[in-house]
Amino acid sequence: MNLQGITENDIAEYLANTPGFFERHAELLSSVQLTSPHGQRAVSLQERQMEMLRDRIKGLEMRIVEMIRHSQENVGIAERLHRWTRALLVTADAAALPAVLVDELQHQFMIPQAALRLWNVAPAHEGQRFSEPVSDDVKSFADSLSQPYCGVNAGFEAVSWLPEPGAIASVALIPLRGAAGSFGLLILGSPDPTRYSADMGTEFLVRIGDTAGAALSRLTA
Repeated sequence: MNLQGITENDIAEYLANTPGFFERHAELLSSVQLTSPHGQRAVSLQERQMEMLRDRIKGLEMRIVEMIRHSQENVGIAERLHRWTRALLVTADAAALPAVLVDELQHQFMIPQAALRLWNVAPAHEGQRFSEPVSDDVKSFADSLSQPYCGVNAGFEAVSWLPEPGAIASVALIPLRGAAGSFGLLILGSPDPTRYSADMGTEFLVRIGDTAGAALSRLTA
């Protein structure tokens, strides 16, 4: 038989398109010897197939374990978010909401430092720590955010609202919005430069901002 011009691809295509080949030549399954990827020993084609299947099964098992881990983490986040939201709902005194919001957020999600400022508040709430004056730059910055900012501490004015601003390496800045636009800014700070990074997902922080904005809108003029 003249095999000149036949390539490995030709052979592979022939075998793929001729499923009955190994039925007619079953002895090849045990006689063909291949090198095992788990050592230098020679194994039959059947054994090699079994090893490939075991490797695939092991890979699938690892993916399933990873999916379960992520699922458990998401359940934990949802539970902590529920407890935080409930704490806001049971706070009858509107003036106490900012402190409850920040304290519970830090407690539930183990946030080292957090603070917020509100503007355009009702006259009854002027003079509170949460309504202390902020610059027009802060207000413009909050208006410009289409989603929370996450990244390094680049000397933001909001960092000065935190108890220990000198220790902050990374921040999350979350705009608080109502029907008339932004009326506040929530800052989360950490000494870990990787805690809030530019490439992290912000869906969870968006939900935090939406809930906080809805709760704190009671304080606006």
